[in-house]
Amino acid sequence: MKPKSSDKLQGYQVNAPDWRTLLRTNDSRTRNVIVIFIITYIAIGFLMDLYFYTSNPFQTTAIASMSQAPNNFNNLNNTDLKTETMNLITFNMLPIATFGMIIVAIFSLLITFSFHKKMVMLGTDYVEASSDSKDLDGKELYNVVEELKIAAGLGFMPKVYIIEADYMNAFASGMSEKTALVAITRGLLEKLDRSELQAVMAHELSHIRHNDIRLTITVALLSNLILIAIDILFRGVLYSRSRDDRLFIIILIIRFLLPILTVLLMLYLSRTREYMADQGAVELTRDNEPLGRALLKIHNDHTNHYSSYKKEYSSTPHEEVRNASYFYDPRYAGIKPLQSLNSLFSTHPPLEARLKALGIVEKPKTAV
Repeated sequence: MKPKSSDKLQGYQVNAPDWRTLLRTNDSRTRNVIVIFIITYIAIGFLMDLYFYTSNPFQTTAIASMSQAPNNFNNLNNTDLKTETMNLITFNMLPIATFGMIIVAIFSLLITFSFHKKMVMLGTDYVEASSDSKDLDGKELYNVVEELKIAAGLGFMPKVYIIEADYMNAFASGMSEKTALVAITRGLLEKLDRSELQAVMAHELSHIRHNDIRLTITVALLSNLILIAIDILFRGVLYSRSRDDRLFIIILIIRFLLPILTVLLMLYLSRTREYMADQGAVELTRDNEPLGRALLKIHNDHTNHYSSYKKEYSSTPHEEVRNASYFYDPRYAGIKPLQSLNSLFSTHPPLEARLKALGIVEKPKTAV
């Protein structure tokens, strides 16, 4: 039997958040990050082309001669960085590496999209919930998701799964509404009241409605491809016999700064989408308090069962695949390594920040 609803958040003051403004703000931030990633990806391909042509002057002249007069061969030894840059920008030379990287990205995304749904459920013991479930809690869960699906205006009903685990958590997956799924642990299903369960499911359906899964996977894949490409480029320039020192310095600087930049951008994007999903849940339920109660209840449960949950998380295969998708980041309760860097490297905003964005803040303590 599900617990009864709590009346109020003890020790917290609940205000009405301006979720419309927050949704617009975070959506704008997301678009900016996506543009930065796309520009960076194309720029690395452009840099690879620049290295290829400046280190191979014969190939540079031969390709340029396709669209220019044959006397280009007289300038075989006069190639320089500025000239090659202008030739690439004006498409006097084909940006072969750039086009190649775009093709690799498209192919990699298609493969990842095809297998991600299977990957995210790997290692878990789960059952599917439906309207015909004999499990009363499972049937109630399905009904809650179905109600929210209608409220969210989704065209397809996502698959609903219950993971047989004691810890309290949930996540969503799927590259589109048609292939979407939501999964919730048995522990969360049994310990939340109906309004709290509704708020958590509204958060997960908001991820689906906002295309967050497809977005974050695309960015993660681009990030990995960017780092692989710059590492290959760096090694090529490092061992080149006829390298341009100016280009080498540029690549050297980018090689050490780019990993930091991509990590920070990915974390920023992930946290932005979490804020959006929280605000989307408020939009669907028209109430911010149940989501705040759910966050605090899950956090306290993880804190109280720290040892057993840490063991359960670590013993579940492929847990790293699901970690970034979880509703609640176990790092909040210290259930992860690098605890001193939790706030920096967590894919979720700090718990206090999420509550504050929901309009829920601790009441000031009165002096005795």
